[in-house]
Amino acid sequence: MTELIIPEDTNIYGNVFGGRVMELIDKAAAIASLRHCRTGIVTASLDSLDFIHPIKLGNIISLFAQVNQAWGTSMEVGVKVFSEDSLTGEKVHTCTAYLTTVALGADGRPSRVVPPILCRTDEDRRRAGNAEERRVRRLERVAARRRRAAQA
Repeated sequence: MTELIIPEDTNIYGNVFGGRVMELIDKAAAIASLRHCRTGIVTASLDSLDFIHPIKLGNIISLFAQVNQAWGTSMEVGVKVFSEDSLTGEKVHTCTAYLTTVALGADGRPSRVVPPILCRTDEDRRRAGNAEERRVRRLERVAARRRRAAQA
């Protein structure tokens, strides 16, 4: 996905709003998920998001999304974000996000329709393995939050 950063996207310092970038990340992840499973999806989680370089008014923002791993009802989608100076062409990595999306059936509940990822290259296998590790940590965080909520 590619967009031009316009005044409505920026704060008083001429930097894009973080929420605007998050919106675009969510949309790019949704498109990748929809293309992978061809059914309705929702975003279940977004891992931490660190902005390592500002995106300025007039920059071009490019987002690259890919399904890294699939688990029957859910997928991890990685989204890499780059900003490009529209006048010089200089490109800078801005942030990377990992989202979990869930496929939904007609009843609005998670559905086991997500096809497996076909790892054809070493890079695909690396991404899938890293996604498995992140999933373990995500599930541990969710379990801990549920325990705390039950105690409250």
